[in-house]
Order: sequence, then structure tokens, then C-alpha cells
Amino acid sequence: MPNALASFPDLAPALPELLLAITALVLVLIGAFRGEQSTGAVTGVAFVALVGAVILVVLQPSATAVTFNGAFVVDAFARFMKIAAIIGGATVLLMAGSYFQRIGESRFEFPILVVTSTLGIMMMISASDLIALYLGLELSSLSLYVIAAIDRDNTRATEAGLKYFVLGALSSGMLLYGSSLVYGFTGSVGFAQISAALKGQGSTGVIFGLAFILAGLSFKISAVPFHMWTPDVYEGAPTPVTAFFAGAPKIAAMALLVRIVMQAFPSITAQWQQIIVFVAIASMGLGAFAAIGQANLKRLLAYSSIGHMGYALVGLSAGSSNGVAGVAIYMAIYLVTTLGVFACLLAMRTKDGYVEKIDDLAGLGRTNPGMAFALAMLMFSLAGIPPLAGFFAKWYVFVAAVEAKLYALAVIGVLTSAVGAFYYLRVVKVMYFDESKESFEPMGGILQGVIGVSAIFTLFFWLYPAPLVSAASAAAKSLF
Repeated sequence: MPNALASFPDLAPALPELLLAITALVLVLIGAFRGEQSTGAVTGVAFVALVGAVILVVLQPSATAVTFNGAFVVDAFARFMKIAAIIGGATVLLMAGSYFQRIGESRFEFPILVVTSTLGIMMMISASDLIALYLGLELSSLSLYVIAAIDRDNTRATEAGLKYFVLGALSSGMLLYGSSLVYGFTGSVGFAQISAALKGQGSTGVIFGLAFILAGLSFKISAVPFHMWTPDVYEGAPTPVTAFFAGAPKIAAMALLVRIVMQAFPSITAQWQQIIVFVAIASMGLGAFAAIGQANLKRLLAYSSIGHMGYALVGLSAGSSNGVAGVAIYMAIYLVTTLGVFACLLAMRTKDGYVEKIDDLAGLGRTNPGMAFALAMLMFSLAGIPPLAGFFAKWYVFVAAVEAKLYALAVIGVLTSAVGAFYYLRVVKVMYFDESKESFEPMGGILQGVIGVSAIFTLFFWLYPAPLVSAASAAAKSLF
């Protein structure tokens, strides 16, 4: 008995994950017994559980903790990314309620799937070996496949879910194949053990394995050339689902990408750096040019997200502590800005239903000046116009690239950012200079709050950036 207790893993570092796991099991039972009438209660409990998970993450000791035989690590980087991801999931839960009620598709399964997906996301962020990486990724992905098609009577949503499932299965296969190659050539699945086995040199097999792993993770952040699912899923899935896709899963996949290259493959930086630089350039280029002709706001945001993942990868390309800090800052600012934009989308409803076309924003500056101003500021921030938060996000990753002497990458990033500003400014032009259309119905208090917080953060981030910057710097240093 004493031996059994001695071998039992320390569960303290995984308390936030245990809270979400237990909550999900309880909510499934509540939903099974009470049916659709339990949707409101299930949503409320799910939100409280996510808030509780954030509190538990914040209260964790600052020292790095490792459990489950080294497979699960909690350090400053994990805590930073987990807080951002959970906030994204909790905010989407708040915004989703009125939307699903209005379209008559209120289901108790949605908040449960958000909780289980967030649980997988947190496991991804703390993964310290290839097996834990895959378990977290699949737990999150299986929930996301269902969420994408949760509006079962909508053909577009069903198509979006099927496309994401098929392409997601392909990416999982690539990730598994790459992991098996790395294990075969190093004899280890732990990131620290893989790094020690390489001893400064990577064989051809290891490099091939790493390339497949990076390909699988690139799919999850919708980076080129594994972006093909993004526009269709963004457009077809219900808007709250799209908002969730745009935030928490991408933060987790980016965190996992950072952790694996920095902790498992630091000795072959020159090899993985070439892959990351190519993916960053391709993503920035496609995001800048492909969005220009889009008429649907959700498709525009899909191509915008592809571009923004490219900008975040610029920081990772530097392979330095400042570069990782830049990635963390970029993802946090991107999350807040994107949630604000999707809150505006959810507020765009007339008596005939929700609208998504850019032209439907015509004259919004006159019919709803408050929302128009907030959306304009968020668009300017996504474009990287100073002194808004989005400018500083790009500033930190570009400075890291310059410090690493990746001058061409930084220049390409600035140029594609200038091109991308065109379609953001087009939205502002339609709101303020086109002939007015039918005004939107009044928005709920939750949407007003999300839009207001996002706009204030975007506008005034430059006044006091120190808390976010210092937290991101501490997070980055914990990986080195």
C-alpha cells in the first residue's frame, strides 16, 4: 500500500484540468436526464467551471511543476497560455446563449463540448511528451468536430463539420507519423529526452519526423499550406462556434508549436527555422491577398486569421526568448481583438435574422455610431495601425525577427501588413461612407460588454502595456 501511494502521481499541478473533467461528466448526466430544458443551467455551470479553472491556474505556485512521469508540465508559459485560452472559451459561452436561442437551436451539448475542448486545450499547452501532446490534441479536436456541425439542420454547418473532420484526421495522421519517426530515431517521447538524444545533431529521419509534426500543428493554427479548411468552416459554422475556433484552439496549437521546437529540438534550430520561416511568409502572403475579394465578413476573418498566424510565427522564427514573448503577446492581443469583432458580428441582426455580408454594414456609422466606432477601432488594430494594440503585437514579433537577423522576413511582414490593411479599411469605409441600410436590432448587455472591453483594451493598451509584456517575458523565459 505505501508503495502504491508513493507511485501515485501528484495531481496538484492538474487541478484545473480535473475540475473541467469532473464538470463535463456531471453536465453530461444533467443533460441526459433533463434534456434541452437544462441548457441554461448547463451553460451557467460550465461558465462557472471555466472561471474556477482560471482561478486555479492563477493560484498555482510560480515554480515549474511536473507530474505524470514528466508528461505534464506547468510553468509560467503554460499558465499564461491557459489563462488566455480559458478566457476565450468562457467569453464565447457568454456570447453564444442568445444566438442559439434566436435561431431555435439551443442545445445543452454545446457548453459541454466547449468544456471538454478547453480541457484538451489545457492538456496540449502542458504536454511535455509526444503521447500527452497527441492525447490533448485529439480530446480537443473530437469536441471541435462536433461543435462545427452542431446546427444539424443547417447544410452549411454540416458541411463545415465534415470538412474539418476529414482534414483534421489527415493532420492527425501526419502528426502521428512524425512522432513515430522521432521516437524511432531518438528512442524517447519526452521533449527533454529527445533534446538530450539529439546532442546538437539531427539525423535525416528526425528532421523528416519534425517536418510532419510541424505540418500537423500547422493545420491546427490554419497556417499555409494547411489552411484549406479555414474559410469554409469559418463561414459555415454558427458564428459563436467560429469565434471559439478563432481563439482558444489556435492559442493551444501555437503554444504547443512553441514548446516542442524550443524544448525538444533546440539543438537543430537551423533546420526547423527554415520550415517556420516558409510557413510564416506563405501565411502572411495568402492572408493579405486572398481576403481582398471577400464579401462575407466571416470568410474575410478566416483569411485574416491565416495572416495573423503567419505574423505570430515571425516571432517563433527568431528562436529566442524575445521571439517567444512576442508570440505570447501577439496571441493575447489577437484573442481580445477577435472576440470583439465576433461580438459585433453577433450583434448584427435584423428582424429577418443575422447578417454576415460586409455590405450589410453600410451606414452603420449613422445608425449605430457606438458599435461602428468600436468595430472600426478593432479593424484598425487588426491592420496594425498605431497606437492601437495590434500595432504593438506586430512590433514585438518584428523586433524579435530583426534581432535574429531575419531582416527579409521582417520586411515581408511589414509589406504584407500594408496590403492587408486594404480590406480592413474597406470595412470602415462601408460603415461610414456608404448609403445607410436597415438598422440592426439593439444588442444584449453581454455583447455590449465584450465589444466595450475589446475596444477599450485596443485603444488604451499603449498607456499601460507593462503587465502583459512582463507576464509574456516571464512565460518565455520559463522555456529556456
